[in-house]
Amino acid sequence: MPGPHPRPPSVRTPPARTARRPCSAATTFGVLRRHRATLAGATVRVVGAAGATGLLVTAAVFALAWPVFTRMRNRRAWYQYVEDPYLHESTDLVLVALCTLPLFLLLFGIGSAALQSVCSRVVTEETGGERPEQTESGDEQEDAEITGGLPVVTGAGPVPVRQRVRPVLLVYALRGLIVWPLPIAVAVVADSLTGSHLDTPLPLERGSWPYVLVSASPAVALGIAVLLRLALSLAPAAAADGLGPWAAVRRSWSLTLTRTGAPRVLALAVPLAALAAGVLRLAVQVALPLRPAVRGLLEPATGNFFAAYYAGILAPVVVGVLVTAALVLPVACTAFAVLHGRLRAPVRRG
Repeated sequence: MPGPHPRPPSVRTPPARTARRPCSAATTFGVLRRHRATLAGATVRVVGAAGATGLLVTAAVFALAWPVFTRMRNRRAWYQYVEDPYLHESTDLVLVALCTLPLFLLLFGIGSAALQSVCSRVVTEETGGERPEQTESGDEQEDAEITGGLPVVTGAGPVPVRQRVRPVLLVYALRGLIVWPLPIAVAVVADSLTGSHLDTPLPLERGSWPYVLVSASPAVALGIAVLLRLALSLAPAAAADGLGPWAAVRRSWSLTLTRTGAPRVLALAVPLAALAAGVLRLAVQVALPLRPAVRGLLEPATGNFFAAYYAGILAPVVVGVLVTAALVLPVACTAFAVLHGRLRAPVRRG
């Protein structure tokens, strides 16, 4: 009797392997490495132009504020003549700084918009064919509402940089109008109710519950502003990718307030903020020797101690801001452009 036939081995079809995409951080550093020449050239041009323009604006501001410096010098000479100590009042200089702050914010916004446009174009060229991840708010109806009826497609060509600088700059302005009026208004009102003002009685009794609540309100308003700022972090990348300013703000809001988008934006924004703060502090500390050098150079040339003193204070800060912008802005703009491309496909341009 022949023995039983052995059972043939089971043939199993191996599961199909799906290619895993690199994470957002790996994609970001890959884009930075492969396009380092383009990004470095754009960064040098933008930061160099912003630094030169900022220097000219600062010189113009010092020229306009020269009567304030002259009055400080004269009052110091008078107090030395009568042999009294002189503690100069810097309120006028603070007002001048607040009036000229929009100029510097505009300059910073133009530079950031230019860099964001370059980084977004590079990311689109690098990852334009990737399929975006589905988000909880990513249905076709919402896409049609946000993009004004234009369907969402992948693989669209990059938008020219010069055409996207203005929408990105408008996004920065719109985001600032959304985020910062609340904490500023609350801080002003809280200072008027609880601040120390000479010859003015406090409207609220110190130590009472209303006083404590009003004193804590600026911190609460600042926390709300930070949350709004995080929710609109993807708006510049969306504008650089082809959306209008208001549509970009809505797109960032819809992508961030999801279970997928919120932790990713937070995980990206917190390290970048820490990196910017660390680089700024380190650069300012390294540039501190500029303070006595600038003071010693300008005081004999102008004959005004106070102008040279405040110019010396500003010099390390300006150097720190420029170094931080050159090192952190390209990384941040590229990272947010990559994250925006992962969460949502680019729109078709009309």
